[in-house]
Order: sequence, then C-alpha cells, then structure tokens
Amino acid sequence: MAMTHNVTEFIFLGLSPNQLVQKVCFVIFLLLYVAIVLGNFLIVLTVMSSRSLGSPMYFFLSYLSFAEICYASTTAPRLISDLLAERKAISLWGCMSQLFFIHLFGGTEIFLLTLMAYDRYVAICKPLNYTTIMNRQACAFLVGAAWVGGFVHSLAQILLVFRLPFCGPNVIDHYFCDVLPLLKLACSDTFLVGLLIVANGGTLSVISFVALLASYVVILLHLRTRSSEGRRKALSTCGSHITVVTLFFGPCVFIYLRPSTTLSADKMVAVFYTVITPLLNPVIYSLRNAEVKKAMKRLWIRAMKLEER
Repeated sequence: MAMTHNVTEFIFLGLSPNQLVQKVCFVIFLLLYVAIVLGNFLIVLTVMSSRSLGSPMYFFLSYLSFAEICYASTTAPRLISDLLAERKAISLWGCMSQLFFIHLFGGTEIFLLTLMAYDRYVAICKPLNYTTIMNRQACAFLVGAAWVGGFVHSLAQILLVFRLPFCGPNVIDHYFCDVLPLLKLACSDTFLVGLLIVANGGTLSVISFVALLASYVVILLHLRTRSSEGRRKALSTCGSHITVVTLFFGPCVFIYLRPSTTLSADKMVAVFYTVITPLLNPVIYSLRNAEVKKAMKRLWIRAMKLEER
C-alpha cells in the first residue's frame, strides 16, 4: 500500500469541550501524574536500596514500576498541557512516536506481568529449585526478553498504521494517538489492517492473560496440599499481582480485542489504563506487601538521619 500523508498534523478533541471541566481536569491529572511518578519511583528506589527485597519478584517489580513511569509519561504530560491549550495539535511524526512508545511500554508491561506470574509459580510449586531456576542471570535475560517483546509488538503496530494513507480529515476524537482512532481517519479500506492490529494487540493480551490464569490455577491446585498458614502466606504474595493483572488486562482486552471501531466509552477506559492503573500499582504493592512497607519505612528512617546530619 502506497503511503499518502497529505495530513501533516492531527487535532485532538480531548476529554471535554467544556472549559471549566478542562481546568478542573488539569489540576486533577497534574496531581495524578505527579503521584504516578513519585509512587513508582519510590518502589524502584526501595527495591534498589533494600537488601531484603533482593528476590526475583521485587527485581521484576522494580522494572514494572519503571515501565509504568515511562508508560504514563507518553500520554499524561501531553494530556495535561492540552487541557489548557485552545488548539490541541500534534504533528504526524509526533503522533507516530507517541503511538510507538505507548505500545512499547504497554507491551513490555504485559510481558513483565507474565514473568511475575511465572516467578510466583516457580516459588510456590518448585521451591527447592527456585534459586537455581530464577537466578540473577536468568532474571536479567527474562527482563531483556520482555523489553524486546514490547519492541517487536510496538514495531508491528507502527508499521501497520504508518503505511495507511492519511488524506484528511485530521481530527482525532481522543486525547492521544492510538491505533483505532487513526484507523478511523485513514482514507482507504482498513478491514485487513484492523484484523492484523487486533491479532497483534488483542491476541497478545489474551494469550498473556490466559497464561497468567493458567499459572494461578496450577498454583491454587498445588496449594491444596499446604497447611492453612502456608496457603495464606503464598496467596498474600500473589494477591497484589492478581489485582494489578485484572486492572491492566481488563481495559486492554476491551479496547484491542474487538473490531476496529471506536466507542464513546473508549476515552474513559483509556484514562483508566493510562493514568489510574499506573497510579494504583504502587499503592497496591506497598499496602498489600509487608516486606515492601518495612523496606520503605527503613528507607524513610535512613533519609531522616541523613537530613539531621
């Protein structure tokens, strides 16, 4: 398909045309974004500085929090600045760049969440071989593979979208560049491209989600032979991850595993997975995990002592 890019920029309609609503949203999303960056950075700093959080689970968690910061940063700053702008324009190349990085960090998160489920499976079902299987070199390789997987997924998405001809109109009924709103603007038949995008994005989400569910089914079956105290301790380490997985995969499946059409609810669902989920992740992992809370407390005490000096 020949590339025809008569359109050099796109115009976002944003969340709401109401000026008062936009000003209120500006304050809310600015505070949420600051909380996302600080909360996830605190988890990264806590894991890196605490010896008690040296297990693979927290190693993966630190990279997940880093990916959350990057993921939110691809949409939130632009959304916040556009809420005060009269004309919400983005160049064609800026739009494609935003699309690429959204799917890079989003795809990496999916793979990291899957790795965290595999880590829990090995820890609970193969405890004697855990340190051998999940050694430092293996964990580093798996994290690298997650980033490569996110890159391949994103590259496939951007190649499919970039080859579409954009002749006009150029108004996107959204607050960031994503595949489904852009398909709506293409001046050609996008049925096949839409199927390929669903196969790439939607299938990735479903396969990863099924793999996650399968790993936890195996874990639950294995826990039947444990004592009640053993089951409680094992489930407590999995509870935070299950909650995050549900919050992340639910909206992704809703958006990407359906025909290439846009719905009125898409923007609200997008706000949930681009802003709310990255905000909730550090809250969930810190409030539900005693080890993380203790490590954060030690980090705080250490910081206070340094200030006193």
